[in-house]
Amino acid sequence: MLYRAVRREEDGGVESLADLLEQRAFRCRLVPERALASVEEAEGFLRDRGLLTRTADCALPSLYEACHEDPYQAGGAGFASWPATKWPWFGALAERGYLPTAVHRGKNLLVSAEVAALLDPVCRAEIARMRAADRGWARLLDHLAAAGPSSIDDLRTELGLKRPELKALRSPLERCGAIVSRSPVVAAGEGHRHSSELARWDQAYPGAGGTDADPRRAFGDLLVAGVRAAVVAPEADLPRWFSWQWYLTGPLIDDLVREGRLRRVAGQVVATRKSSPVDMRSPSGRPAK
Repeated sequence: MLYRAVRREEDGGVESLADLLEQRAFRCRLVPERALASVEEAEGFLRDRGLLTRTADCALPSLYEACHEDPYQAGGAGFASWPATKWPWFGALAERGYLPTAVHRGKNLLVSAEVAALLDPVCRAEIARMRAADRGWARLLDHLAAAGPSSIDDLRTELGLKRPELKALRSPLERCGAIVSRSPVVAAGEGHRHSSELARWDQAYPGAGGTDADPRRAFGDLLVAGVRAAVVAPEADLPRWFSWQWYLTGPLIDDLVREGRLRRVAGQVVATRKSSPVDMRSPSGRPAK
């Protein structure tokens, strides 16, 4: 059944919602027989889908959901609900160069190189917007611009901030993509954790510097990439995906449908063949080393 729907999609023949949901189950690894078995498979999954949430909370594909592993603690919440042995895979993919962001409304979202390029104009615009909006945000952004990516401990010392004060500054900047946080890792042979590192978006992703691109158009590209990653998604789910709610105040989804990039099917949306500016499944999905 699953393979039938995927073959039909590749031949350009998927039309019904039932077929689309069947294809989603296969592509997003929602069935146990498609469980990820290694970090290498997880990396392939990320490159194929383009973006992965850590835990399942919407129609976007989820890394931990695709693991199909019992939680660390049955019935537990938070960290205890993560896969018992595969929970480090999110960090392992980040260590391979894939950007972990908080633009999924403050929740973890891991992106491929192609999706990072779609994020780039929006996040660069957010650096300018947030810098102009608040002196505290401007101070942190300017300090990172001068000092480069910095640990939380160093930033607290250099800016003279208490931990809650720095957290209050960094959280909105992370949610909008102006800065990126890399989680602490255990240093080999040292047996202790280093504090998280913060970097401006334009430091974490030097990229091509899409400063001339229209952020709203780029957000539309990103939204389409999210639909493509999910295969099919409830239209009402789309506003839950990203932090920049103001881009959805206009008829953006209607525009994407009129342009032929999204298609509505029984209250759901699906990305069309001409929907993506890049091929998410191409070998270039691997981040630059």
